[in-house]
Amino acid sequence: MKRLASTLLILLLVVGMVAGCGSTQPQQQDQQSQGQKTEEQKKIGLVVSTLNNPFFVTLKDGAQKKADELGYQLVVLDSQNDSSKELSNVQDVLQQGISLLMINPVDSDAVVNAIKLANDAKIPVITLDRSASGGEVVTHIASDNVAGGKMAGDYIVKQLNGKGKVVQLEGIPGASAARERGQGFADAVKGTQIEVVASQTAEFDRTKGMNVMDNILQAQPEINAVFAQNDEMALGALQSIETAGRKGIMIVGFDATDDAVKAVQDGRMAATVAQQPEMIGSLGVENADKVIKGDKIPASIPVDLKLVTK
Repeated sequence: MKRLASTLLILLLVVGMVAGCGSTQPQQQDQQSQGQKTEEQKKIGLVVSTLNNPFFVTLKDGAQKKADELGYQLVVLDSQNDSSKELSNVQDVLQQGISLLMINPVDSDAVVNAIKLANDAKIPVITLDRSASGGEVVTHIASDNVAGGKMAGDYIVKQLNGKGKVVQLEGIPGASAARERGQGFADAVKGTQIEVVASQTAEFDRTKGMNVMDNILQAQPEINAVFAQNDEMALGALQSIETAGRKGIMIVGFDATDDAVKAVQDGRMAATVAQQPEMIGSLGVENADKVIKGDKIPASIPVDLKLVTK
């Protein structure tokens, strides 16, 4: 009996050891899986000036596609063209454990405080499409807006044989894209007989573009061309001009959004400067990945432009 009891005790101990060994492997696998899951869930923040503009929706989509490809969680917040909301969005996204912040500023000056929050939190920052006037930024990814504005201006000058009356619809005051596109346009018409009879802000917005153009049409009996610093304003101006029944006014936009390209193809707009917002978003995440991994990247990454005409 004692021998039998001893045998049973030994068997029980062996079974317990086997069971214990068996449970170690799943536990190790769970730990490894948890580690992989943590790695896969690294977050990149994207604070966008507005998602009420197709250009920035496309930029966001390009970023999302690349984030999915590289295994990052993209946290997207919309600033609704409000610098105070932008600051709040940055405060919010910094609380969510991001590894890097990508930001498309509402205003190049106002965004500095938001960028400094990220700097203080030791979170690298990449600016997209619009630059910042201060703060530490790893890289700026954008089209050459000065070159784009000049491209639009050169086209208008050529089509008008160097003389005529032109209206400019400006973007958000303080936004680098507005300043730079305006500078490029001014460089193009300088020294010609082109007269800029009105240059007013419509804040990159279609409805505001229409309303501003309504007022300009009433004040200016002769207009040969309109340069709008983005396609949303160009489309608003187009609606205003068509409603007023004014003929022979050439419209040139900027961004090559789907609606604008269709308007060019239909002969309702003359041209639009094509940026590549999807590429800007994609390059943002691609370079964010490099920064997170400790790689060096250029301080400025340009994205090519081209003029879209019928």
